Amino acid sequence: GNISAELLSRGCDLVISVEQQKAHVDFIRKVMGELKVENNILIKGDAIKFIKRTHEKFDFIFADPPYDFDELNHIPDLIFSQQILSPDGLFVLEHGKKHNFDNHPSFKERRVYGSVNFTFFKHQAKP
Repeated sequence: GNISAELLSRGCDLVISVEQQKAHVDFIRKVMGELKVENNILIKGDAIKFIKRTHEKFDFIFADPPYDFDELNHIPDLIFSQQILSPDGLFVLEHGKKHNFDNHPSFKERRVYGSVNFTFFKHQAKP
């Protein structure tokens, strides 16, 4: 929710927030209401199912799954196989220190802040 508000404050035309936990959905809805935000689409649901079903192309994707999420290692492959990231888009995955994506073909960089890691992915450069 905080990332959605930040993106909107920085000029994003539209932000789609997908959240499964009811308490987090309620928080995002409350914050967006207080900010009088109209360009945030809030979807209560499973983000993996959303990724598999959407036909949207996104310029920026930020994923913050639970660090113990069983499928966390597969999220980058899913994003790229579903082709939902626009050609010049950026995908950022927040994760704990036990995960490492430095060898992923679409890896760009990793930033570490204490125990929090942010791995950045872009489409592979065409030869």
